[in-house]
Amino acid sequence: MTRRRFLEKYSFLLAGWFFGGRHLLHAAANGCEAGTSQGVPRVALIIDDIGHSPARARQFLELGVPMTFSVLPQLRASNHLAHEIYAKGHEVMLHQPMEPCDARIDPGPGALYVGDRAHRIARIMKKNFTDVPFAVGVNNHMGSRFTARREEMNRVLQVLREKRLFFIDSLTTRHSEGYQAAQRLRVDTACRNLFLDVRQDQDVVLRQLFRLRNRAQRYGRAIGIGHPFPETAQAIARFVETLRSSEISLVYASEVLDA
Repeated sequence: MTRRRFLEKYSFLLAGWFFGGRHLLHAAANGCEAGTSQGVPRVALIIDDIGHSPARARQFLELGVPMTFSVLPQLRASNHLAHEIYAKGHEVMLHQPMEPCDARIDPGPGALYVGDRAHRIARIMKKNFTDVPFAVGVNNHMGSRFTARREEMNRVLQVLREKRLFFIDSLTTRHSEGYQAAQRLRVDTACRNLFLDVRQDQDVVLRQLFRLRNRAQRYGRAIGIGHPFPETAQAIARFVETLRSSEISLVYASEVLDA
């Protein structure tokens, strides 16, 4: 699949998810609400799907604010971008592809599938971590079918526990077992609260960012996931300007994990 086709397809699927299933995932998010915390409210921004285009990734690097970049494995630019992001002082995550419910959708190279045994999961993830060096955590790419399987998620999280890495549940399904499994296995974890670019429109993304800010003010922290679209980078730049007179702190994903 070409990069352009991938982005077009993903944008379509994301929009369809938002307008058709956002209420279900809002309910799912209630399972990992953060309690109100003291101190400066913290917002963590994760940019998913890094690895297709250096130019698209650099739009976000040039903003000069803390962001976590989640890199897809085994793509043309994955390894190079992981090195570049790390060299510029930002946080790298592995964006681990996992099986979606729709069998017609290819999650991409390095994916995990329902039925994978522990040794296969460990082997695939080892290869993915080699391709995405400096990763300090993992979040799922797609995975609406895979993350709903407790046994398979336990196998993934055992790998992360051994490596002392954290897990962010992207919550692509209300049935996800990821967050709860991570808690049981004492893997540092958190949940995505909002997707930012539910439409590729600057104003829409900016409204989502303000919603994220309000959530952080209420709960002490919030996590937003965006994608490498120009409109998302432009909206974040506008959002950063509004923070100069506020008490919100932009931080890396590793700084908003459950204690």
